[in-house]
Amino acid sequence: METKELVLDAMKKAGVPVNAGKLVDLTGLDRKDVDKAMKQLKADGSIESPKVCFWQPK
Repeated sequence: METKELVLDAMKKAGVPVNAGKLVDLTGLDRKDVDKAMKQLKADGSIESPKVCFWQPK
């Protein structure tokens, strides 16, 4: 599974908006990998931000 798929899956399983730090805890990935995956997910419109610094799947 690709890093961005792991991050998106973790967001879906969390069920609430999460920040990058929480995604690091949930996935066990490095922060830089989570940040890169989130940047890709933002660019392709897969995630949205309901409040500052917290993200969820669209």
